Amino acid sequence: MTSEHFAYILTVDEKYWSRLSQRNTAETVAHVFVRKNQVAPKDAEQLLFYVTRKSQVLGTADFLERLKGNYRDLWEKFGADSCFESFEEYRSFVDGRDMVTFIRFSNLKEVSNPVSKEELAKLLGPLSRFRLGRYIDKETAAQLV
Repeated sequence: MTSEHFAYILTVDEKYWSRLSQRNTAETVAHVFVRKNQVAPKDAEQLLFYVTRKSQVLGTADFLERLKGNYRDLWEKFGADSCFESFEEYRSFVDGRDMVTFIRFSNLKEVSNPVSKEELAKLLGPLSRFRLGRYIDKETAAQLV
């Protein structure tokens, strides 16, 4: 891992962020974030969750791995760690795609003082540039959380 790839900013819808936050319990070891495409971190130490509607980084987690594969196979192995309440809801989300990406992580924590949209733009440049995610270095990650 290079220093520029210390953290990955993962864009997430507010609905799924709320579910991840609610399911974050002490007995849960790992979580899964599902992507319909293959844009996801390969190597990073940390994930930062940028909630699009709030335009803020609201959480951090330790990145474990990226898994790409058949939507059904990944669900059978890791679906219980996702924020989806049923296979039917998950299948509706993937919208007919055969291949999906699962991003596994642990140690989910909410950020106590989220950075404003304006401060984010000062640090990262135009926010539209990382619609699907973006790697950042350790120093920038520290400034965001």
